[in-house]
Amino acid sequence: MTHTITLLTFDEVIEVEADETILEIAVEENIPYPFGCRSGNCGACKSRLVLGEAHMREHSSMALTADEAARGLVLACRAEPRSDCTLAVVNYDDALVHPLKQLVGEVSAVEKLTHDIAAVQITLPEPMDYTAGQFAAVAFPGFPARDYSFASPPNDPTRLEFHIRRMGDDGVSAFVFDQLAAGEPVAVHGPMGYAFLREAETGPIFAIAGGSGLAPIRAILQSALAKPDAADRPVRLWFGARTEADVYLEDELKALAAQHPSFSYEIVLSEPEAGSARRAGFVTEAFKTDTAALGADPLDGARAYLAGPPPMVEAGVELFKTSGLDQARIHADAFYTEAEKAALTGA
Repeated sequence: MTHTITLLTFDEVIEVEADETILEIAVEENIPYPFGCRSGNCGACKSRLVLGEAHMREHSSMALTADEAARGLVLACRAEPRSDCTLAVVNYDDALVHPLKQLVGEVSAVEKLTHDIAAVQITLPEPMDYTAGQFAAVAFPGFPARDYSFASPPNDPTRLEFHIRRMGDDGVSAFVFDQLAAGEPVAVHGPMGYAFLREAETGPIFAIAGGSGLAPIRAILQSALAKPDAADRPVRLWFGARTEADVYLEDELKALAAQHPSFSYEIVLSEPEAGSARRAGFVTEAFKTDTAALGADPLDGARAYLAGPPPMVEAGVELFKTSGLDQARIHADAFYTEAEKAALTGA
């Protein structure tokens, strides 16, 4: 059965089948609905169900609490209509909307950053405007599209960089790591994502990155530190990796810290080699220890940005919340594998 869905935020009306989610049809219709994980775990697509009924697929209680659901909130990525519905996106005034574009560009360079992370640079025929922290769906010839965060700040939106981690011996990431070369065509659909830099803010920035989650955080840091008020704005990063071989962009971080005294960073290894001089443990615990040492109310006026493996992101979000930071000021991007997405969505 088809239901009519009125999206007040966008002054749009779409038709959605009972076994489809409101978000998937909105995205198909190129409506700039905010979203992140598309699997009920990040809360970026949280909306108020003004009229109608919707069935909620399984989702994380972190993304939508029982109290929020009781107050008529839904996640558009998990909401299947059971009648005609009217929705309004929560906190949409905080969103920065760029037009969605589907462009075909060309790979200009591929650089190995670690034993399993490659930087892919792409040149587009026209600009794809985006904000640091967003992502795009990237498709190489013969492979399905995959979501990757912009690793470069949006200084030149015709030249993009993505950091792609090899996840196995076949599939998209293996092709990128083993075979992709300059000159290959590549389709890019974006920008998307809600965990972007709030550019109007001037308060402190606290960022936690894990693995290739450093890619969007790098873009956020570079954009924030390039602003005129950077000298007066504390910006701190905690970067977690498994072993020394997984650490990357350290020279770049050192250069940023040397250029901007307001910026500092910590690198934390969860499985350091014997004799390693690195800080050991979980990156979230390092964050907890360091912020506790900063004194009273270190997060006052701050924005938090997190990206990386879901367990790290979830633990980090909880730490920020228990530290007193309002959830609306926490912007998280959990990097789910395709297998994890399938398990979450039941696909």
